[in-house]
This record gives sequence, structure tokens and C-alpha cells, in this order.
Amino acid sequence: MKIDEERERQKLIAIVEDDPDVARIIGQVLGDFSFRTVWCRNAAELLHRLRSLAPDLCIIDLGLPDMDGIELMQRVRAQSACGILILTGRAYVSDRVMGLELGADDYVLKPFEPRELVARVRSILRRHEPVPDGSVSAQRQIATFSGWRFNTGNNTLHAPNGEKNLLSTSEANLLKVFVNNPNRILQREQLLGTRDLSPTDRSIDVSISRLRRKLEPDAGSQTFIKTVYGAGYLFLASVTWLAADAPPP
Repeated sequence: MKIDEERERQKLIAIVEDDPDVARIIGQVLGDFSFRTVWCRNAAELLHRLRSLAPDLCIIDLGLPDMDGIELMQRVRAQSACGILILTGRAYVSDRVMGLELGADDYVLKPFEPRELVARVRSILRRHEPVPDGSVSAQRQIATFSGWRFNTGNNTLHAPNGEKNLLSTSEANLLKVFVNNPNRILQREQLLGTRDLSPTDRSIDVSISRLRRKLEPDAGSQTFIKTVYGAGYLFLASVTWLAADAPPP
């Protein structure tokens, strides 16, 4: 068995879907690719089982009978660092954008292509994959810039005034790319890493907006993250790397 298949066999995906036929199809598709799955019929069941399940990813339908999927996603995000994939038949772009702004990693529209669902699941899991011991030097775990401290090991961001923020996985992965490539124009595809990008995909722009709200003095300032129209984004900062055990200044 290939190493990637063995890793996938160890991953647990919670399917939160009230339609048993849709849940069965999702479970079958993921099972064909060696993922373990568990089905939760509603929001209450997932929240009740979340701690004991410890899923690697939750696929959440927005149209649940007992709770709006957006609210459930927020509650999951507050309790777990697992990946979140929104599954929705809603045609409104605002619902998908809101989900991404509030911490979802990605979304899939119903009806979905099985291979697309698997590809997006794999992409999210790769982004959530812990860094192997010894693969990153301890001397390059904390990035500092303009009084900010970003710990790449635990995704915490400390503001110059001492305020601490725990970034979502998508926000942290985005900032990691920026601090490793300061003062370089990065295309949207580079910021998304291994995920395939369709021409209409705006998830990276939503992630940029979320990260800007944490870093910038105001939303339109572009002090750190500058939009280079027609080219991509530029992280305007001088970055210094510190060891993991470096004391705060």
C-alpha cells in the first residue's frame, strides 16, 4: 500500500448531513479512497460526539434541520482544529463567502462530482497535516515583523500590544507563505499551495480579507498585504526568524 493511502486510511471524516442518501454517497465515495467516515444526522449529534470522535475533517451541510450550518461550523471551530468543508445546495454566493470568512477551509456545491469532493478533502487534510519532527529548524519557528510575532508551530499571532490571536488553519497557512516570501509578488495559485484553483474561485481573496482584519490598522490600509492588480499579493515586511524558545522582546 502506498504511504499516502495509508495516511488516508487513518483519517476520520465526520459527515454532517440530514439526507441519508446523500450521506451514504459521500461515505461510499470517501470509503473508496480509504478514508474512515462517521455519519452525524444533525448538528446536535456532531456536537455531542465531537470530543470523543476527534475527526480530522468535518463535512457540514448548511441546510441542517436543527441548526444553521454556519452556526454549527463556528461552534466546531471553537472546539476543534479539524478541517471544515462546507457542503451546500444553496445558490447564494453570500452563504459560501460567509462560511469561508468564519473559518471554513473550502466548500463544495451540490450536486458534486465525486472526484472533486475527494480532491478538496485531500487538499484540506494536507494543509492540516502536522509538520514532521525535525523537518523545520527550531531556529525558524517564530517570525517577527514590525513588532508582530507569529509562531508557525502553534499558529498563534501576537500583536505589538501583546494581544494574542489563534489563527485558523487557512489563515496560518497563508501567513506562513507570506513570511517565508516577504517582498515578493505571489500569485493566487502560489498562496493556495497544492489546491487546484478554478477561475471563479474566490476563497483565497476571502482568506486574505480575514488575515488583513487581524494585521492591518484598518481594512483598506494594505500596510502589510498589498494587492498587486493583475499579478497577485505582496507581503510588505522585513521578517526576522527566532528560535521556538526565544523570549518576547
